[in-house]
Amino acid sequence: MRSVLLLLSDQMTDLEGTRLGIPETGMLAHHTLAALLAPAELVVGRRACHKQRPDALLAWGRRPSARRVEELGCRWRIPVWHLEDGLVRSLKKGRDHPPLCLLIDDIGVHFDCTAPSRIEQRIGTALTPDQTNRARVVRTLWRRERLSKLNPVRESPHPQQPYVLVADQSAGDLSIAMGGADAGCFRQMLQAALIEHPHHLVVVKVHPDVIRGKARGHFLPSELDHSRIQLSADGLHPAALLEHADVVYTVTSQMGFEALLWGKPVRCFGLPFYAGWGLTEDRLSSPVRRKNGASLEALVHACLIESVRCIDPHRRAPCQIEELMQAIGLQRRLQQQAPERVDAFGFTPWKQRNLRRFLAGSDLRFRRSGRQPGVSTTAVAIWGRRGQPSVLESARVRKLPLLHVEDGFLRSVGLGADLIDPISWVVDRSGMYYDATRPSDLECLLAGESWTEAQLSRAAALRQRLVLEAITKYNLPSFRWQRPEHQQRVVLVVGQVESDASIQFGAPGIKTNLALLQAVRVAEPDAYLVYKPHPDVTAGLCRAGDGEDGAAEVCDEVLTGGAMQQMFSEIDALHVLTSLAGFEALLRGVEVHCWGLPFYAGWGLTIDREQTARRRRNLSLDALVHAALIDYPRYVGRQSGWFMTAEQAIDELVAWRESPPVRRTLVQAVFRHWGRLRRR
Repeated sequence: MRSVLLLLSDQMTDLEGTRLGIPETGMLAHHTLAALLAPAELVVGRRACHKQRPDALLAWGRRPSARRVEELGCRWRIPVWHLEDGLVRSLKKGRDHPPLCLLIDDIGVHFDCTAPSRIEQRIGTALTPDQTNRARVVRTLWRRERLSKLNPVRESPHPQQPYVLVADQSAGDLSIAMGGADAGCFRQMLQAALIEHPHHLVVVKVHPDVIRGKARGHFLPSELDHSRIQLSADGLHPAALLEHADVVYTVTSQMGFEALLWGKPVRCFGLPFYAGWGLTEDRLSSPVRRKNGASLEALVHACLIESVRCIDPHRRAPCQIEELMQAIGLQRRLQQQAPERVDAFGFTPWKQRNLRRFLAGSDLRFRRSGRQPGVSTTAVAIWGRRGQPSVLESARVRKLPLLHVEDGFLRSVGLGADLIDPISWVVDRSGMYYDATRPSDLECLLAGESWTEAQLSRAAALRQRLVLEAITKYNLPSFRWQRPEHQQRVVLVVGQVESDASIQFGAPGIKTNLALLQAVRVAEPDAYLVYKPHPDVTAGLCRAGDGEDGAAEVCDEVLTGGAMQQMFSEIDALHVLTSLAGFEALLRGVEVHCWGLPFYAGWGLTIDREQTARRRRNLSLDALVHAALIDYPRYVGRQSGWFMTAEQAIDELVAWRESPPVRRTLVQAVFRHWGRLRRR
């Protein structure tokens, strides 16, 4: 049998080759458990555990089921490890939000002060300089991402006057009794807060389970009837309350630990895992095991680094806690940006499903054609520039934000016209990136934002990865095109769907593919001219442009296939109206000529035939990349439904492209055929 002492000092738990028994199968309700314990082999069920004799049995906390597991472990002479939710768990509770972080303890349970635990031993252990620095980074990250154990989007508002914070808990919470406290400690805590801070407001934070009616709190209404007591009973995130409190009072609540991370004085009326180390002011005497004290960094390292296992929410694979903290922080930031109630107009059922993902954090209602925004709505969403005049006028009169939604620039593996779900959409409050007649959020970024050296370095690395992985908007499979021999200059002209809004709003002069091709032939009389129609036209999903069938008479070659990302390395220049291919070519160092006003034109990076007075600033390519691929779009994982970074989006696109192709659904097949007929 392997030694149970498998927890390494500065890494995640090493479970390679370990067999872990789960005799009480209730914990499997957490369907992330196998991923959190990977690569350990799980032996499930009492009979299987008795027969196979795993290296350790798993018990959840100090529940009654854990006592039964301890009895089995004693009888079978198998060590018992205790599991608990990590101190940063997930976004919410419920089956749809299983734990993404797990505490593992091979000695005891972190909230039980009556007995030793592995976490307690680690808190009391001196750190190396590298461990100390990492703990400081994690603490800073916690505050920057404004985290807690559960992480709802909205934060409880904090009073503007000086206040102290009192944390209530659910009656019967095991951490209370096992923290040396009882119900009377809560009344003593409240009275102490009132007496010790006679000029402060006392804010009592009610536990979320009490608000949901799943538990009782510790205070009677009469005990809270005081002019200086204010309840915080909204069930929202506690970060703002902790950040602005002068002192935090707890019995054994995790909020005391979080208050320490925020640098707040903490008064403890029980003995939670973070008390007794000299970091808090304690009402109870600390156990002898904690008499030597500990640093805040040691507490952070033990509880958030050494004793946890975390999984990435997108891949459900092991990750460092910093990655999980950043992922949860990203969800909170982007969901906070979403208006509270959004009425959406003109979205097909397929797009409605995706809008729910990209506007996570909003209460969405889909309105039929001819309806007006509801009385309680706080914003209106439309697809691109397709808003009905009556809806646009109503939003203008009521001063409702108008959200323009469109495909992002790293979209999918396959065409949107084939109902392939996107991993990237943009939500623009000012206009739309392809509409050059007025500013968009992207144009405002490009015109006024400044980026640090670190941000530009990130953009450069992102650009290099895009080129290396040959990532484009649709990532369609195609054959390799060979540059013609003995041609001094090879020029590519890419076609577009002429009914596309980007031509209507972004091409003030030439508006057809044939006219573009003819103009390029005049501008490049000696070049070998290659014309590539839009993939939707080639696939028969959209109608060819006016006179586009005669393109072969103007150019040297019409190419209906060919991988776009590969062609960039074979050409000397690219000519576009407003096509995103111009942006993709810029990323690869290709000379780009713009005959319209796409979002990337006018910044000194392209050769422009049109001008707009709003774009007079010269930008670096990395500044353009940061704005267009990092700042502007929203990326959402196909499986996780979580927001992700641009780098994670590339990971997902690469994996998607390399996975076996999936057959079209009946709906996709019907839509493809119907769309072909409708567009002819």
